[in-house]
Amino acid sequence: MFLQMQIWALFLLQEGAAVSFDLRSMWNQMGFLAKVVVLVLFIMSAWSIGVMIDRVLAFNAARNQSRAFAPAVAGALREGKLDEAIKIADRFKKSHLAKVVVAGLQEFRAHQMSSEIPGEEIEASRRALERAEAIVHAELKRGVSALATIGSTGPFVGLLGTVVGIINAFKGISTEKSTGLGAVAGGISEALVTTAFGLFVAIPAVMMFNYFTNRVESFDVEMSNSSSELIDYFLKRTQKANAGK
Repeated sequence: MFLQMQIWALFLLQEGAAVSFDLRSMWNQMGFLAKVVVLVLFIMSAWSIGVMIDRVLAFNAARNQSRAFAPAVAGALREGKLDEAIKIADRFKKSHLAKVVVAGLQEFRAHQMSSEIPGEEIEASRRALERAEAIVHAELKRGVSALATIGSTGPFVGLLGTVVGIINAFKGISTEKSTGLGAVAGGISEALVTTAFGLFVAIPAVMMFNYFTNRVESFDVEMSNSSSELIDYFLKRTQKANAGK
């Protein structure tokens, strides 16, 4: 078996001695459909890279600002300063926790300041927190679904280029009336380049989609815990206010 592989390797080297595998020459030898496939894959790759950069920056900013926001707002709430807590939250515009907490604080303060607002303040604050969580979750997942689409369709777009390359390879055989490597080199190069490019686009997109999905889930847990802790704080504050009457 090993000897047979060596013989085939020598045969291919002899047949393809004059074949150039320069990228520019490959591009010039490609047919129209193969070039379209490569251009589509290039656009998909650029789009996925843009989404990756945007999400990495957004997630890092959310994490860093939330780490600074949590102790600051906790100190204000321990002292019972709702207005101060809201001002602190407004300073951390990119924090996912601040966006959720400020919604609950504003709703709770609005009920305390006005008796004309219908509904119980704790339930109203809980609904405000849930709405804010849903909005922030959608913001965090912005563009992530595009990575899933690119990751799932990239190999198939590359496969389309592979099929086109194989067709061109058979056309080369029929045109030159030869079965040597030189007759099929152009078509095979198209097939291999588009297949490799499709995988090159899809693999990072799938990996980053899974990574971003896990990070969004961790952010969801943090927002849920913060909402639960804030509701507990509102309950304790309400009970103390009722006991003091």
